[in-house]
Amino acid sequence: MERNDLCWCGSGKKYKKCHMPIEEKMMLHAEKGEIVPTRKMLKTPFQIEKIKESAALNTAVLDEVAKYIHIGMNTAEIDDIVYTFTKEHGGIPAPLNYQGFPKSVCTSINNEICHGIPDKNIILKEGDIINVDVSTILNGYFSDASRMFKMGHVSERAERLIKVTEECVKLGLEAAKPWGHLGDIAYAINSHAQANGYSVVEEIGGHGVGLQFHEDPFVSYVTPKGSEMLLVPGMMFTIEPMINEGSPDFYVDEENDWTVYTIDDGLSAQIEYMVLIKENGVEVLTK
Repeated sequence: MERNDLCWCGSGKKYKKCHMPIEEKMMLHAEKGEIVPTRKMLKTPFQIEKIKESAALNTAVLDEVAKYIHIGMNTAEIDDIVYTFTKEHGGIPAPLNYQGFPKSVCTSINNEICHGIPDKNIILKEGDIINVDVSTILNGYFSDASRMFKMGHVSERAERLIKVTEECVKLGLEAAKPWGHLGDIAYAINSHAQANGYSVVEEIGGHGVGLQFHEDPFVSYVTPKGSEMLLVPGMMFTIEPMINEGSPDFYVDEENDWTVYTIDDGLSAQIEYMVLIKENGVEVLTK
């Protein structure tokens, strides 16, 4: 673009006053051999506002689940809450029929790492820990987040795993700085998990989100500091490490071809935030 052209992002500003300094800085990093995002991966001001509306509904859905989740309910009831609340507020549950997924939410209990399928025969019991992963489409824009819930009194090992997972996500957020790297987030998360005797699932990670359910980049949580893609203002992705009590290895349920289990039957926990990289830091959009 020419310096005095209106910026491609639709801000109404001239290119030289908007994305030109950002893209010039990206070029300098690219010349040093670093991985930089494409222009398509940088959300425009209009897109950001629309995605934030989706994110607000996504958070409200999780708040609704938090009101009603309890010992003795079955996970199909959680699915009903998510579907009904989302539809009543003009949204669509993103997981429903996504690549054949049969429900509106993922409910992963104890040794299930992710993609647990709600079922009327799965009853929440005293001592269970459950990850509820909600994703929402509102007016064509996508958002994503998950929370851990403890059913009554849980074991000391479950309490500690969830606490460390919360700390990992917090440290990941602190490491998500503009002009840093995705590897900085990974290092902060992985090093803290390992220091506490836990492992981080390697093959499943975070992802870009907003215009689609899953976009580039893939967000690993086991790569070295200073590696992976440059963090540029306008990038939007999830921070959602899966922290395992034992081995990071897993297997997928052969019957439903979705639910992911720990290989050693150990507990697993996950917390997911959706974030936006800004010029002065990081903004949490969902949690």
